[in-house]
Amino acid sequence: MRIGFLGYGEAARAFHEGLARPGLSVCAHDILLDADEGAMRAAMEERGATPVSLSGLADMDWIISAVTADQSLLAVEPLLARLRRGQTLIDINSVSPGRKRETAQRIEAAGGHYLDMAVMAPVHPKKHATPVLIAGAPAAAMLPHLLDLGFSASIAGEAAGAATAIKMVRSLFVKGLEAITVEALLAARASGCFDEILASLSSSYPGLGWPDFAAYQFERTTRHGKRRAAEMEESAATLDALGLNGGLAREIARVQALMGKSGPVLEGDGLETTAANALEGRLAVDKP
Repeated sequence: MRIGFLGYGEAARAFHEGLARPGLSVCAHDILLDADEGAMRAAMEERGATPVSLSGLADMDWIISAVTADQSLLAVEPLLARLRRGQTLIDINSVSPGRKRETAQRIEAAGGHYLDMAVMAPVHPKKHATPVLIAGAPAAAMLPHLLDLGFSASIAGEAAGAATAIKMVRSLFVKGLEAITVEALLAARASGCFDEILASLSSSYPGLGWPDFAAYQFERTTRHGKRRAAEMEESAATLDALGLNGGLAREIARVQALMGKSGPVLEGDGLETTAANALEGRLAVDKP
């Protein structure tokens, strides 16, 4: 079995770590391969992936595309002339159904197979066994192979876009809840009523598990805000295509992006200290 990763960030590394086993050959390509003082190359080699150029992916049975949301189609285009007939591209990127359908059309026109895969939870700690949904023409045939490799996969539909549609709608709620939580607590800190707001929210929504719930929202948005913002732009495109309010997702994307720019919070700080530090970072970046 030969698997190639197009993009080797957090998700690709987690999948590779989970999949690693005797008899599995893995290579990887990333645009940072020769642009980050060797850190990307070292990450690949440390996990047993052979760093390759784009042409090196042509010999793989499966290519798993795990790039940033805004690059999901652009990253595939240089591959089209290199694809072998029958080769499979597994697209795990968090993008709109329309983007995945367009990518599927390009891959299939080049003679390849396209699988829409939506990763439905954080990739740690389960790695490639994180629950995923799959869709597209090869989904039924590939499901047994994925299960044999330890994927926790189920079929969302026959057409590309069916899996990611579920992810995009769900993300509106999940990333929106993150955004509204941190924004409310930043406002509470800025207006001097942090304790009162926290007590009120804890009383009204005890099932969320305050204050740990809020601390987790700060950690996720400040550490992964840039990536989450790109995902929410795709959620906005999904809602626009449905004739709904994509503007809501774009505002969530803006909050996520600002939180990402403010810098990661430190583990072990109390929630109020975390909010105070995050507020300072936000005020520094949230300027006209």
